[in-house]
Amino acid sequence: MNGMLAPSAIVDYVEHSALEKSALPCSRLAVMAIIGGMFISLGGLLAVCVAGGSPELMQSNPGLGKLLFGAVFPLGFIAVVLTGVDLFTSNCATQMVPLQRNLLAKRDVAKVWGLSYLGNFIGALFTAWAFAYMTGIFKPNDSATLFLLSVAHHKLENPFVVTFFKGILANILVCVAAWQGYSAKDTLGRMMGIWLPVMAFVALGMEHSIANMFFIPAAMLLGLDASWSDFFLHNLLPATLGNIVGGALFIGLPYAWIFRRQEVAAH
Repeated sequence: MNGMLAPSAIVDYVEHSALEKSALPCSRLAVMAIIGGMFISLGGLLAVCVAGGSPELMQSNPGLGKLLFGAVFPLGFIAVVLTGVDLFTSNCATQMVPLQRNLLAKRDVAKVWGLSYLGNFIGALFTAWAFAYMTGIFKPNDSATLFLLSVAHHKLENPFVVTFFKGILANILVCVAAWQGYSAKDTLGRMMGIWLPVMAFVALGMEHSIANMFFIPAAMLLGLDASWSDFFLHNLLPATLGNIVGGALFIGLPYAWIFRRQEVAAH
């Protein structure tokens, strides 16, 4: 494993990084989260423009269209990991490692999660307004505009429980992407490790709360008939809860338990 970290070493790396993050001043963490929200949103913007700008493909071969949508979306996730800014959904897993090992208090996890979530929201909303709306990229009745409106409308139509379970799977794959990104020792390896799982959750149509902070407000700015309460109650709340469960209960806590320090040392 010369080109990558061993699984136990990845968990130790995650622990170290999570402890460092929890010790940061709130102002620094907030700025990191705002930039992280912007990066995720820029990936969403690119995906909508590319897939939405290919209406014939989406009509004739929707499976390939979904793959195209997913293939370009990981831009933002790769940027978050490689540049060291902050993302709430990966924190759902990473902060669990030192918490499970009794190295971090619950209030510290709550601080990181809260600042990360709020900062990501600010960054996503800014991107929706500044780069999706104010740039004029989306013209009335343009194929990309109609695609974005369709994506957002579909997200708001799902029942609460459907969005919740889609949120679980989305963040399982996002946190696997983060883990694989941490495992590689070179830039290309990190990019590929992140790209595949993120591409998968997008192509599958799962629900990522931070990405939806961009998709749905951007669609609302472009004329989607939906209120903020519709967004919060019908999508953001269940997606967020699902993301927390997927990251914390399926990745963070299990991996911290599997690779417990005493057992690793004993072997």
